[in-house]
Amino acid sequence: MWDKVKEFASEFFVTGDPLIYGADVSIALTLIAIVSVLTYYKKWGWLWREWLTTVDHKRIGIMYILASVLMLFRGGVDALLMRAQLAMPELQFLPAEHYNQIFTTHGVIMILFMAMPLMFGLFNVIVPLQLGARDVAFPFLNSLSFWLFFSGAMLFNLSFVIGGSPDAGWLAYPPYSDKTFNPGYGQDFYIWGIQISGIGSLMTGINFIVTILKMRTPGMTLMKMPMFSWSVLSSCIAIVFAFPILTVTLALLFIDRYLGGHIFTLDGGGNPMMYINLIWMWGHPEVYILVLPAFGIFSEIAATFSKKKLFGYKSMVFAMMIISVVSFLTWAHHFFTMGSGADVNAFFALSTMVIAIPTGVKVFNWLFTMFRGKVTFETPMLWMIGIIPNFVIGGMTGVLLSVAPADFQYHNSYFLIAHFHQVIIAGVVFGFFAGLYYWWPKLFGFKLNERLGRLAFWLWNIGFYLCFMPQYALGLMGMTRRVYTYDWDKGWFEMNLVSTIGAVLMGAAFIVQVWDIAHSLKKMDREGTQDPWNARTLEWSIPSPAPFYNFATLPQVTHQDDWWEKKQRGWSAPAVELEPIHMPKNSGIPIIMSMFWFFSGFGLVFDWLWLAVPGFVGVLACMIVHSFNYKPDYYVPVEEVQRVEAAARRGSK
Repeated sequence: MWDKVKEFASEFFVTGDPLIYGADVSIALTLIAIVSVLTYYKKWGWLWREWLTTVDHKRIGIMYILASVLMLFRGGVDALLMRAQLAMPELQFLPAEHYNQIFTTHGVIMILFMAMPLMFGLFNVIVPLQLGARDVAFPFLNSLSFWLFFSGAMLFNLSFVIGGSPDAGWLAYPPYSDKTFNPGYGQDFYIWGIQISGIGSLMTGINFIVTILKMRTPGMTLMKMPMFSWSVLSSCIAIVFAFPILTVTLALLFIDRYLGGHIFTLDGGGNPMMYINLIWMWGHPEVYILVLPAFGIFSEIAATFSKKKLFGYKSMVFAMMIISVVSFLTWAHHFFTMGSGADVNAFFALSTMVIAIPTGVKVFNWLFTMFRGKVTFETPMLWMIGIIPNFVIGGMTGVLLSVAPADFQYHNSYFLIAHFHQVIIAGVVFGFFAGLYYWWPKLFGFKLNERLGRLAFWLWNIGFYLCFMPQYALGLMGMTRRVYTYDWDKGWFEMNLVSTIGAVLMGAAFIVQVWDIAHSLKKMDREGTQDPWNARTLEWSIPSPAPFYNFATLPQVTHQDDWWEKKQRGWSAPAVELEPIHMPKNSGIPIIMSMFWFFSGFGLVFDWLWLAVPGFVGVLACMIVHSFNYKPDYYVPVEEVQRVEAAARRGSK
């Protein structure tokens, strides 16, 4: 009996690596600390009532952002481990198997579990406020979306210590990911972690499309809508069409692994190229799903800190909507070298070049917005200006990669790695950082420290250029992706060492940002947080942080930058009679349903139907229980609105 227990434990838990043991200890200590603090201060009831069961879009947004910061730490540590391994030739810091696992999990975590939730967090906090709405269209669905994302992320990250991490690359190409070559549990964690999270992402896309189209305040036509909300709309349209492709693709891969379907097995009558086409039909629109909201953030910041109306508003709108459509026509440029033929390569080369045009339009619009404006250089504006050279380089190298014959040199090399990170880090992550600094007072009611914010900005940017500029040269020198070690005679040592130093600087920048948050939280500078930037859009017309109902009375919009126009005319709020406000009730069903999804996914990973089937039954039971909830909302009395308004305005003035 004891031998069977030991055999099961050795298969169930990841053993033999000191780094894993260290992670086990740190996870255990962190969980003990959290449980101890909540128990000591008797906060379990508060946590359940105020956060775990909330349907308030602002609190859901904050939870998305917190989860994203945790995933940034995990993905960043993976990146530093890889750079440490490649800093010098012939290092044995990481075993080859562990290195494969790290570069797989790094890509998945940074794209799906860091950038996506950070984006969704900003969606949640800002879009309803910009639209003059009191919540999103489907508050219950919004809560369920977050908890499905969180359950999928935890299931994926659990593979680090239980069962083993996936190691077939962040897109899991077969045959590397099929059962024959990858019989472990890591790929099944990959499938179900992403599947569960992806369902939540699809729900978010639907929710925000309906919110933007149906929940705008009176007078706000589509062409008076703030640019960030337009960018969210274009991104969510792409989500709704792209994420079902991912769901179907991973379901087919699971059929191959679990049922022996051989859909993607060449010698079984399948075709692995079918998987590669499907995954990139999702994967390339995913890049634009991430970057479009960053474009909206830059547009808001450029106009606010230039004290000018955004140049070329209509052209920006059309450019973003064009990108959301054309992004579905460029996926095959990821495998120009795969023998698709000259005609196919020519089509996708042209479509890739075409998409650069609306992308470039926005850069010129930002520059013309700043031209002859009264530009001030607070931290959000520094990020906005810093993005322009970064994104221009990323766009130019993308155009180089779109040239099919030249791609035979660039393909699968570190040139591609540098380009991808130039766009995703310098285009997406830096954009979301800009948004966080810009909207932080609106989220939390206090400002971040300007000096520490500037220090983080320079460390991130200097570290980024040091890390990734050498990788363009390394790619042209012949260094390919997924290289785990290399010899001294390759001539790659100096460039890799500089790249690793740059990665360390970016790690230091992250630490400075955490320090900034802790320092600012202690100081709590609330002075002037309602509208600290003299901004232009509706979210700055209400106290910071916003009351749980957002607007005591719905605003009437007459101009594109309505809040700015009202301030220029010396507008003051008219005396209106308050009415009871209709709001959704909190619900524990989303977190409970996501737990059942987690159990189902975990059971399918280990082929434990005794766990998977009850999990799916639990999901169905939650749906049935919710369908009988005939009172999902309530009315906030006028007296409470008056009390909250008085307290909120005292705190943010």
